[in-house]
Amino acid sequence: MQKISNYHTHTQLCKHASGIPADYIEQAEKEGCLELGISDHCPYPESFEDFWPHVRMSTAEVSQYIEMVNSARQKASFPVYMGFECEYDARYKSWYGDELKGKYKAEYLVLGSHWVTDGSSHVYCPDITEASLLNRYIDQTIDGMKSGLFAFLAHPDLFMKGWKEWDAQAKSCLSAILDAAVDLDLPIEINGLGMSRTPNNTSRGMRYQYPYIEFWEMVAQSKAQVICNSDAHAPEDVLMNAWKARDFAGRFGIKPIETLSIQ
Repeated sequence: MQKISNYHTHTQLCKHASGIPADYIEQAEKEGCLELGISDHCPYPESFEDFWPHVRMSTAEVSQYIEMVNSARQKASFPVYMGFECEYDARYKSWYGDELKGKYKAEYLVLGSHWVTDGSSHVYCPDITEASLLNRYIDQTIDGMKSGLFAFLAHPDLFMKGWKEWDAQAKSCLSAILDAAVDLDLPIEINGLGMSRTPNNTSRGMRYQYPYIEFWEMVAQSKAQVICNSDAHAPEDVLMNAWKARDFAGRFGIKPIETLSIQ
């Protein structure tokens, strides 16, 4: 059986997924897994304004999360890693490093750049309609990439869910992301979950919300590292979505990395 890895996996603690780590590991065993990373949406301190508590675990639930991962991975025949998917806000850089990686012993962090900081609030990137705010989102994402905290950038083209059109602004923004990924040698993710979303009807025809075809054509011509992940929110998707992402990569001649280097 050909095997595949997935480092983007959620649990019911994030309030918009199902299953616990043991469920994902059990399914991954059946399907043939090289390595599995459990990377649910990270908690934030209560002092963090507008941190979207409805889509993530609380700090009080972290010990439960750690225990579930540690208990379940003892039964796995492949390596299982415990991590978190995080947005980036420079004001809380110490939270990612000192707390999530230090205190809670996360083995890796994923940069899931879902928002742009706008005053005391955070705007979901697919809701951005102004070029100036989109540019700030890209700058914030690149700042996170440069922080050295993250193992890879998840769904780099997520904002295309709302922006939709491959225009000069989209190309410029994603070119900046790509250039940063190459310079930093930081893998960028083809996200299998995005391929199951309702496609967007654009002036160029139907497009996945993400991964966005024109961007990955650019990636194929670069030296960027690419990783294929599931972004699983249900156990049955734990490897299936990663295979979808791998098939998508093959359309462009992209050869993704097989496993992450996790220290």
